[in-house]
Amino acid sequence: MKNSIVVAITSVLLIPVVVGHALEPANPNTNAKARAILNYLENLPGRSEKRVISGQFTNYGQGANLGQLNEVFDKTGHWPGMVGADYADFRTGGLHCKTVNQVAIEYWSKGGLVTLSTHMYNPARPGGGGLRDKGVDLNLLLTPGDDAHTRWMEELDTLAAGLKELKDAGVVVMWRPFHEMNGGWFWWGGKDPAAFVKVWRHMFDYFTKTKGLDNLLWVYGPNHGANAAAYYPGDSYADVVGLDAYTDYIDKEHIKGYDDVVKLGKPFGFTEFGPHGSSNPPGDYDYRRFIEGIVKEFPRTTFFLSWQGGWSLARNRNVKEMLEHPWMANREDIGGAFGSGNK
Repeated sequence: MKNSIVVAITSVLLIPVVVGHALEPANPNTNAKARAILNYLENLPGRSEKRVISGQFTNYGQGANLGQLNEVFDKTGHWPGMVGADYADFRTGGLHCKTVNQVAIEYWSKGGLVTLSTHMYNPARPGGGGLRDKGVDLNLLLTPGDDAHTRWMEELDTLAAGLKELKDAGVVVMWRPFHEMNGGWFWWGGKDPAAFVKVWRHMFDYFTKTKGLDNLLWVYGPNHGANAAAYYPGDSYADVVGLDAYTDYIDKEHIKGYDDVVKLGKPFGFTEFGPHGSSNPPGDYDYRRFIEGIVKEFPRTTFFLSWQGGWSLARNRNVKEMLEHPWMANREDIGGAFGSGNK
């Protein structure tokens, strides 16, 4: 079994990989390309170089495009190894998959990895929206006959249809639902962990067993800080773990929860990163500080996703120097063979 996985990794990614062991995905039916990428991530910390995949978030819904990734290339001569986008469409208070999928397919076809999230609308609210609603009872989402359950299933069906389009295009998605669930700023966040885990597992089972989405790697992405591991849905329901962190200071004094999340035993990444803080970044951050902090304090890191606008790789300082650090893996370093021609 291990030998077959080694062949899959090297043939799919076309880069030297030091294989310590093969990590079994949460979904037993995960397809071969997704398995190869999972094991690529799992073994990156054992490499001496090219071990942290660079990433850039693009935008939400109908606003998704490759503009900021083009800016990164124009500025540095390097393409980020991963593109991120989000199915939320804040203009309508709902979801929009078409434009996001076009971006994902294009970047995948050129050799990049893809990670997607969604700022889901609140199913307990009839008119959509409600991202920051308080007091939502998560149990209603799983109560047949309740209006919130009906709307929740409609929301899941919309998301599943979008992800199915990517499956049909041969795209592996690092799927990051319910992000920052340990915080209280989104309708699903800061709830009783047992209730949250039920909702996560329900989505997992519906997407994998009912919808047959075998192209997903499930990413558990709490905010850094307290209770980072408290909402973990279990080894059979997650493939990758991470932390969202908005800070200038890449050390354990300012980014808390790393040790707890790494102990879960899955590949780790910074699922969102933004310098300065969660609002109004001035765009003057020296990104060399980020990779230096990873090397010193967070060596299990396998990828990061810089957020857009003033947080982005396109808008801050010394990004070329960071992307050329020996540990950094950009799109040209990943190989590209898992894109077009491997559907």
